[in-house]
Amino acid sequence: MNILIINGPNLNLLGVREKSIYGSASFEEYFEQLKQEFPQVQFTYYQSNVEGEIVTKLHEFGFSADGIILNAGAYTHTSVAIRDAIAGINTTVVEVHISNTLTREEFRHKSLIGPVCRGCIMGFGLQSYSLAVKSFVN
Repeated sequence: MNILIINGPNLNLLGVREKSIYGSASFEEYFEQLKQEFPQVQFTYYQSNVEGEIVTKLHEFGFSADGIILNAGAYTHTSVAIRDAIAGINTTVVEVHISNTLTREEFRHKSLIGPVCRGCIMGFGLQSYSLAVKSFVN
């Protein structure tokens, strides 16, 4: 099984930014744990702060990967382009958030990408990614 994980803007700062919300581990540290937890999965990881690069990566893997896990960060609430890219590909996408966006600022309560994703997992810290992987392998 081949799963692509895409992290959007500012997620390259995990472990450094707003530790009370996002924790103290970097994604790269967690990614190593994820690979050990699911040795049967071939993971590809991509992070970008640029909307168009995320769209391009969705196009690149959206017809060949077995699944895509997407934490679009702030683009979740603003990007019609990412929403349309998800709608245009064949691969199933699961939306993931480290925090529970519904308990945060009002502008974070609406997801533009949610309606074209299979589901959304949020609020379980970095474990949200593991739960998303389980949705593909089970």
